[in-house]
Amino acid sequence: MMNADSNLMQDEEDSNETAFTRKYRELEKAYQYQLDRLTPYTTYRWLSTSGLILIFMLRILLSQGWYIVTYALGIYLLNLFLSFLQPKFDPSIEQDAAENEVEEGGPGSSTSNLLGGQNMDGDEFKPFIRRLPEFKFWHSATRATIFSLIATCFEFTDVPVFWPILLVYFLVLFSITMRRQIAHMRRYKYVPWDYMRKARYTGSK
Repeated sequence: MMNADSNLMQDEEDSNETAFTRKYRELEKAYQYQLDRLTPYTTYRWLSTSGLILIFMLRILLSQGWYIVTYALGIYLLNLFLSFLQPKFDPSIEQDAAENEVEEGGPGSSTSNLLGGQNMDGDEFKPFIRRLPEFKFWHSATRATIFSLIATCFEFTDVPVFWPILLVYFLVLFSITMRRQIAHMRRYKYVPWDYMRKARYTGSK
């Protein structure tokens, strides 16, 4: 009798779990469907995200609080932006591999070709492959901004802090990381924007 009751309870738990899993998958598919619909509207997507960031900044300025949340959001957006600027494959590793291949007698390949652009004959266009694609960059930035706005609705997230220190630290960190990124781009001769190169290649054809 006890075994029958335990089996019945187990069956009910399995059915509830199955129903929950099914509902979760349905919501996940619906969410992904909406994201797929937004994919081609790059300008409108970023305008809406910029509006959310503006609302968040107004919230911070008017309330004079939640500086820790603002700092965390700024650091996260900076990391996303750096990943957006970086190539998917590390050019230093690719360059070392190409140099080793040349030393061993292989044809090798130039770093500029690995990072995108035209080949030596100028008859092929290779787009710049990002470490973080534009859509994932937008999605992560929008989601982080929404979570930050939600965090400003709770008092326990408003940690007292001297905000000028956070501002100075963020500006210094931004300056160092961007200077390092620009130096990396100059060293390996790549540009994370392929619009001008694409237009130039199309015009030459």
